[in-house]
Amino acid sequence: MTNAADRIAVSTWSLHRMMGTTYPHNLDTLEVGPVTEAYGPVNESLLDIPSAIANHGINRLEIVSFHIPTRDKVYLGELKSALAAVDVTLQTLLIDAGDISDPLTSDRDTRWIASWIETANELGAERARVIAGKQKPTRDALDLSVKKLTELADGNAGSAVRLTTENWFDLLAEPGHVNFILDKLDGRVGLNGDFGNWGGPTKYADLRAIFGRAETCHAKASFVDGTLDEADYAACIEAAEAAGYKGPYTLIFDANAPHEWDGIAAEKAFIEARIG
Repeated sequence: MTNAADRIAVSTWSLHRMMGTTYPHNLDTLEVGPVTEAYGPVNESLLDIPSAIANHGINRLEIVSFHIPTRDKVYLGELKSALAAVDVTLQTLLIDAGDISDPLTSDRDTRWIASWIETANELGAERARVIAGKQKPTRDALDLSVKKLTELADGNAGSAVRLTTENWFDLLAEPGHVNFILDKLDGRVGLNGDFGNWGGPTKYADLRAIFGRAETCHAKASFVDGTLDEADYAACIEAAEAAGYKGPYTLIFDANAPHEWDGIAAEKAFIEARIG
């Protein structure tokens, strides 16, 4: 990616209050769940989002799976057309449930995730991000995750959709376990690095330890009384860039203030000023 504009994306999660509704997952079925008015009235539907972000100067989008109201092929075609109409790239379908590291649910959740990878293919997404697991990082849990991620990669063989996972939940709560999983998978699954999932005194060193392998980034900023925490955000970006990260920064806004578009604009301007 050669310029700052090409390195900016946004997630539907950053607009979840504007979108209003979600479709919560039930992993016992492959059907999309019933609509839930989780965040108030609907101001923008998912089909409106590509045009909305394009109007704000962003041309890369990540969609969270629970924002998709149906996996009917006609609807998926409409969503794909809405993206193409404004030249917005679907960077990642974020498959936001499942625990393949739990032996009690691993087989079920792997099947469920595989069905959503098919949806990513239907939509022409560049990537599908899956959760490596939520269990404590015992060797058994790590090995089970590797086994199931390998199965998912095998099932997606030959596809243009790249599978990635993320430094998220207990299983991948430190760099050593992230690198263990990625090493075992030998390049078959990539990494989405997330600024907001780790904390503590080693946060920035830990991010540097994985961002050399990251292909995408969830660039979540903290806001205090509506004001972006510039020191933390700058340190996160510096850690990623110092590690050699060259991919897109997906703006993640999840604060009570300011307004969602204002928060997204603040993150965008801050990042572009540092990577331009």
